[in-house]
Amino acid sequence: MSGPLLAVRGIHAGYLGQDVVEDVSLEVGRGEVIAVIGSNGAGKTTLFRTICGLMRASAGTVELDGADVSRSGAHRIKRAGMAYVPAERHLFGGMSVVDNLALGAYPARPASERLELVFRLFPRLRERVRQRAGSMSGGEQQMLAVGRALMAEPTLLVLDEPTTGLAPKLAAEAYHALATLREQGLTILVAEQQVPLALDLADRGYVLENGRIQLAGTADELARNDDVRRAYLGIA
Repeated sequence: MSGPLLAVRGIHAGYLGQDVVEDVSLEVGRGEVIAVIGSNGAGKTTLFRTICGLMRASAGTVELDGADVSRSGAHRIKRAGMAYVPAERHLFGGMSVVDNLALGAYPARPASERLELVFRLFPRLRERVRQRAGSMSGGEQQMLAVGRALMAEPTLLVLDEPTTGLAPKLAAEAYHALATLREQGLTILVAEQQVPLALDLADRGYVLENGRIQLAGTADELARNDDVRRAYLGIA
């Protein structure tokens, strides 16, 4: 199909009748990496949970591959090709690495070639295939969360703050893996506070402040924007 893979139109969403995000619109083209940047509390998680069907918008629409999925629910949106990795990861800590990965493919059986792709991308997971997820380091758990999402063979990977709790070296490793996925043609939407990492990876970006999109442009345009440089890059 022509047109964007994901189109968010005028989304309003929040909690207990109070909107956290207001009139947010964005597009993600096929094969693009799009970054949504903003400080803690800007509304990134609320926006992403709404996009992925974990929350219902009070107004606006979400279209995936041309179909309106605004009221489809998270399980149907996943089956339509969108995989979501929350900042909290939500792994099954008492289960092994391989069992967590198998759950990512559910209700289908985990494909051996897909499992091999995940292990090539994250060799450490192969080394810890029988280890309980809850006993792994934060960086390893992030690898597992992304790997589990990839087991569903998504057309769109949505990541909320993938560097949360990670040391700088591990955060850089996480983005190196995302760059590999980008080279393989996967479409990615990522929310991030680590703005330099996000803009290095992204084609385009949106700046979310107080629940509204304040700026949009190519990653290079945002990196050169004086307001972005002052607020997020620490450059006066």
